[in-house]
Amino acid sequence: MEIGFIGLGIMGRPMAQNIARAGHALHLYARRPESLAPFEGKATIHASAALVGSHADIVITIVADAPDVEAVALGPDGVAAGARAAGRSDLILIDMSTIAPPAARGIATRLAEAGVTMLDAPVSGGEPGAIHGTLTIMVGGPQPEFERALPVLQAMGRSVTLIGPTGAGQVAKACNQILTGAGVAAVAEAFNLARAHGVDPANVRTALMGGMARSAILDNHGNRMIARNFKPGFKSWMHQKDLRIVLEEAHRLGLGLPLAAAVAQMFNAMQGAGMAEEDSVAMLKLYERLSGVE
Repeated sequence: MEIGFIGLGIMGRPMAQNIARAGHALHLYARRPESLAPFEGKATIHASAALVGSHADIVITIVADAPDVEAVALGPDGVAAGARAAGRSDLILIDMSTIAPPAARGIATRLAEAGVTMLDAPVSGGEPGAIHGTLTIMVGGPQPEFERALPVLQAMGRSVTLIGPTGAGQVAKACNQILTGAGVAAVAEAFNLARAHGVDPANVRTALMGGMARSAILDNHGNRMIARNFKPGFKSWMHQKDLRIVLEEAHRLGLGLPLAAAVAQMFNAMQGAGMAEEDSVAMLKLYERLSGVE
C-alpha cells in the first residue's frame, strides 16, 4: 500500500519507519530537510503535502496542534488539494496528532467535502512505543475506513481500538492525558516526599510496585525520575497543550474537572521554570524546587 506520512518528529519518525518495515511504500513531506535524512533511498520524498496526497492511498499526519493539521490537510498545498488534482475520491487521512475533538470533527467535515475521509487516531506510549511499534491507538471515524486502514495502524501499535464516530479518538486521548498527567504528578509528589524524609525513592518505588499503587507510570516514568533522565520522549509543553484541550472542553461542556485543572497548573509552572523542552517527568524537579529538597 502507498502510505503518505507528514510529521517526522520524535514520534513520527519511528512510526513511519515501522510502516516501511511492514512492507508499505512511503511518500514523505517535511518542512525540515534534516527530518528526511533517515529515509534517503527508502522513501519517495515530495516537495509538498499536496504531492503526498496525490500519490498515497492513506496519508498519516502527526503534527503539533489543530492549526497545523488544517494547514497540511486543507491548505492550498495540502493533502486534500493534491487528492483533488489527482482525481482521487478514495483517500483516507489518518490524523494521529492530539487536537480538540470539535476541531477534529470540523476538519473531517471539510475533508469530506473534498472527497477525503478522515480518521482521528491519537496515540499513547511515547517515544519508546513509537520505536517498538507498541503504541496504543485510539480511533474515531467510520468503520469501513477503519478496517481498510487497520493493517497500517497495526504496524505502529499493539492496541488499536475504534472508539466511536469522528472525534471519539480525541475524546479517548483527552481522558488518557488526564490519567497520565495526574500519574506523573502523583509519582513526582510521592518521590519528593520520600526524599524529604531522607528515604531513597528507588526503594520506595520497588516496594510500591509490589502493591496496589503499581502502574505503568510508576514503572516507566518513576524509573526515569530516579535515573534523572529528563531527555524528552514527550515534552512537557505538549502535555500542557493537551491539558489545555481538556480544560477547554470542560469549559465548553460545563464540566468540573478539578484534578485535571490542578495538574494543568503544574505543567504551566514547568513552562515558567524553563522546562518546556524537557520530558514531563521533569515535574520532579519542579517539586524539588518548590520544597527546597534538590
